[in-house]
Amino acid sequence: MNFETLLYEESDGVALVTLNRPDVYNAFNAAMQRELSGLWQSLKTNDAVRCIVLTGAGERAFCTGIDRSEIPTDGGSFDPLTFEDPGRKLGPKTNELYKPVIAAVNGMACGGAFYMLGEVEFIIASTSATFFDPHVTYGMTAVYEPLLMMRRMPWGEIARLTLTGSHERVSAKRAFEVGLVSQVVEDDLLVDEALRVAKAIASQPARAVQATVRAMWLARDLTPAQSLAAAPELLNLGTTPEALEEGQRAFASGKRIEPRVR
Repeated sequence: MNFETLLYEESDGVALVTLNRPDVYNAFNAAMQRELSGLWQSLKTNDAVRCIVLTGAGERAFCTGIDRSEIPTDGGSFDPLTFEDPGRKLGPKTNELYKPVIAAVNGMACGGAFYMLGEVEFIIASTSATFFDPHVTYGMTAVYEPLLMMRRMPWGEIARLTLTGSHERVSAKRAFEVGLVSQVVEDDLLVDEALRVAKAIASQPARAVQATVRAMWLARDLTPAQSLAAAPELLNLGTTPEALEEGQRAFASGKRIEPRVR
């Protein structure tokens, strides 16, 4: 795959996707939006990939939102009936990819980065990671970003992050405390740790994993009753005789996976 704004590697059932515009703190432009959307869609039918790690190039930032050179300067006038949000195709779920995606966040993650972080399964952060949303500081209304992140953080935390704009940043430690990230590691261990977890996920029956991902996102988006009503169909979609047989053989063999406690 040849990309202008991304780096791509594939090994052991895992794809490593790197936002590759470090000179502008991995801010997204129209080219990155097209390339990332196309990549998410292509991964839907790539059976060799069963889990994805998403990270940013360089040490300074995961992503700092939209490239300022692509922000309209006409005073913000637009027709809400025809407006197309520039970040709407950045996330995997918007592109209907239900393979698990792990975000490995290094440095700054702010503003439009939340289009991606709001649609991954979980986040691993480096000790240098910070999270913030500068929209209101610079006279822009924050809408899509807090809406996408609201279910990842307690109400008071996302409200404070959004309303303080550039005046405060959430540290990796605080992000872990409030449940935004699942793990914090040293900067130089970030990608290796994300790949370790991704390979563990990828080692399991793919259909069962993907159906489980769909079930969890249904539970986020629907009422409990609606989610439970869809459960039998998801069980049918994700459970195959081959995977069950493989699992039973593994269980009967007496060989046990040694879990890593975190």
